[in-house]
Amino acid sequence: MPSASKEIQTEHVAAYETAGLSSAAADELLRRTVAAVTEAGQVLLETYSRSTRQGDLQQLLASIKQQEGLSAPILKRHLETALPNTHWDEDEFDGGDLPEGLWWITDAVEGNINLIQGMPEWCTTATLVVDGQALLTAVYDPLKQAIYAARLGAGAFENGKHMHASVKTDLKAALIGTGQAKPHEDAETQRRMTESIQAMLQAGLVLHVSVPATLQLVEVAAGRRDVFWQASQVRSGLMAGGLLVSEAGGVTSDFKGQPWRLDSKDFLASAPGLYAAAVDVLTTID
Repeated sequence: MPSASKEIQTEHVAAYETAGLSSAAADELLRRTVAAVTEAGQVLLETYSRSTRQGDLQQLLASIKQQEGLSAPILKRHLETALPNTHWDEDEFDGGDLPEGLWWITDAVEGNINLIQGMPEWCTTATLVVDGQALLTAVYDPLKQAIYAARLGAGAFENGKHMHASVKTDLKAALIGTGQAKPHEDAETQRRMTESIQAMLQAGLVLHVSVPATLQLVEVAAGRRDVFWQASQVRSGLMAGGLLVSEAGGVTSDFKGQPWRLDSKDFLASAPGLYAAAVDVLTTID
């Protein structure tokens, strides 16, 4: 994780001042956020089984709710103690802008469907946001025992080691990824998903489609994946990974190359050398 000696970069000072956090205070808060997602993830890991299966939709939904009930109270207890009087957003499928102020955006079990199906690729996340800007984030992948952490202007880290986006410059050599933001996307979003997949299949080397978004974005931040895009968005699925990518030297925006915001209708994260080519492909999607 960032050390307390790491000074906040000048262009980010205003966001920290709005949040009332010094560099040292932000580092301590990130440490406590890491502790929160780790404890929550470890509790979920105790329930995980490769043989887990559900019989029908009602049983599946009940299991999803049960898993969230194990993890969410742990996150809330830790984070409300670490930073009192902060707003709380825990709707895993909600999108759009947030009112002004300090907000915790969390997902108690991102990739919950994978967990209850006995599959990998699930995690716990918590991101502190001020006036729409992510200040710090922590992601814990219990199966890998991997902690991903970042704070604005101080870098991104995987188990304490710096993360760096891919150095590729040819989209034809790129491992690219996408996925659903949520179940039952509307017809217009499905059309945009289909068209963007077709376009990127022609432009990239290999396509990986999966959920959750955060763990795909972790791979972009680590340079193991080169590009990720999503034709719609929910806050909890993109805010944590988006900060990790940008702090690892990657680029985030919407399909048109405009800065990504909570009210953007789509999302792109890319290695810097591939970003212009990825925008050229996705900007054709209306």
